[in-house]
Amino acid sequence: MDTRQQTPQSVKWEVVARMPGLTPAEILAARLNSEGIPARAYQEAGGAIGLTVGLLGIGYVAVPEEYAEEALAILEDEEE
Repeated sequence: MDTRQQTPQSVKWEVVARMPGLTPAEILAARLNSEGIPARAYQEAGGAIGLTVGLLGIGYVAVPEEYAEEALAILEDEEE
C-alpha cells in the first residue's frame, strides 16, 4: 500500500506546471496519472466565460505536494 495516501481533507496540492489553456493542462495531468501520480488540471473561473488568453487562459496542473518532486522529474524528462 502506498504510504503517501492521505484523507481528502489533508491533501495539499502543489502546482507543477502552467500551460497555455485547459486542454494542454488536462493532457499533462493525464500523462502524470499514467505514471501513477494523482494530478488534476484546472483553470481560473474566467475560462467559464470564454476568456482563454492572458492570465485567465492559463491551465494549471497540480499534484499532492508529496508527489511534486516525482512529477517535476517526469516533466523535465519530457522536455529533453
